[in-house]
Amino acid sequence: MAEEEVVLNLEESKQLRSSMEMLERELEENFGIDPNLYLEYDVKRGLRDSAGKGVLTGLTEISDVNAYRLSSGRNIPADGRLFYQGINVEDLVNGSRTRKFGFEETIYLLLFGQLPNQEEFDRFFTIMDEMQELSVRFVRDVVMKASNASIMNAMQRCVLTLYTYDPNPEDISPGNVLRQSMELIAKLPMIAIYSYHSYRHFRKGETLFIRNPQHGLSMAENFLLMLRPSGEYTELEAKVLDVALILHAEHGGGNNSTFTTHVVTSTGTDTYSAAAASLGSLKGPRHGGANLKVQHMFADIKEHVTDWKNEEEVAAYLQKILDKQAFDHSGLIYGMGHAVYTLSDPREIILKKYASKLAEEKGLMKEFELYDLVERLAGQLVMKQRNLQKNVCANVDFYSGFVYSMLDIPEELFTPLFAIARMPGWSAHRLEELINASKIIRPAYKYVGEHDEYIPIDERE
Repeated sequence: MAEEEVVLNLEESKQLRSSMEMLERELEENFGIDPNLYLEYDVKRGLRDSAGKGVLTGLTEISDVNAYRLSSGRNIPADGRLFYQGINVEDLVNGSRTRKFGFEETIYLLLFGQLPNQEEFDRFFTIMDEMQELSVRFVRDVVMKASNASIMNAMQRCVLTLYTYDPNPEDISPGNVLRQSMELIAKLPMIAIYSYHSYRHFRKGETLFIRNPQHGLSMAENFLLMLRPSGEYTELEAKVLDVALILHAEHGGGNNSTFTTHVVTSTGTDTYSAAAASLGSLKGPRHGGANLKVQHMFADIKEHVTDWKNEEEVAAYLQKILDKQAFDHSGLIYGMGHAVYTLSDPREIILKKYASKLAEEKGLMKEFELYDLVERLAGQLVMKQRNLQKNVCANVDFYSGFVYSMLDIPEELFTPLFAIARMPGWSAHRLEELINASKIIRPAYKYVGEHDEYIPIDERE
């Protein structure tokens, strides 16, 4: 009987698969749009103009992404600069060089528009320190149930469920949204790490361990403490992670996940729904998963290049990648190029310095030198391949995955770590949208299909 059922199920599966293939072909036939129509109607695909620059859709004071200097009325490519609430991110990193709470100071700056004095910071840190804890009930009934191989999806589910635990979830007054935002920022690291440990235990059969955060530690320190079975980390490891969090905290209103925050917030929805939507946007490999692609690409380069110091051999293999003859055959050198930055990405420059320090501590300078060599060669190769006049620089994703790997952070947590860092930026933009905007964001799509008469089903061919 059991064997008959298996055979029947297999046959049903074949029929279902065949039916789905037919539906898929029908979908592709009926949903294709002539690409020439986008030119005819001057459609800004991806909300970008013909030069690839983002179409202006809003105003913000939260951050400024600067890649040009004005000279004689013309925009001239320049080294990139990034400002949070008017403060250069390089100054933020350098100013926290001797302090471990650089990311916490950055959170305050993004949420309140100014740097705190010591009294303001101490009060803010105390509140955030208390907010980070999750109840045992939440961890047991939400985080540990229905473990997920995608930690980003697990985070979305947990964030949406926090709505149920909020005594006033629908209140979108600025004060209540500020409170909700601070709680999300504080709790997200625990949600991500506990979701990862749950996945390891229930999906991989590994030992489950849960460690509570320690009061008084920075978010970077607690992340490493809760992640590692030993709970141990070096001062440099915590500092490098703190810097990485600062660099990923915000990047203008036009990036996909932050724009999602504005779009969803403009509907008047609750904070948890808005945060979940932004997490969903960041999960996409074209947005938050780029550093994973860089890591996989370098693993492929290491496997196929025998001498990592030989410029000719490395350049030849990079050319094969560009010619779609190697790696994933996409023709892309991941981590190279940026939609805004031209000569340099300031986040990449800063993170590269800390990657070098960490590589030296870890005995991985050979790997760092390979990254450096690929960075020096790849830009010119891409420009030549695509006949570009615009400079192609490395972006922050080029080194971030390498840094995370050196910190023994598993790949499953690469994008969740990005989300943890970006939550302050999303929260600031949500507050800015609520305070300043009064209209729902609604762009237009032009209909280019045909109108048909309805035909009863028994008369259709």
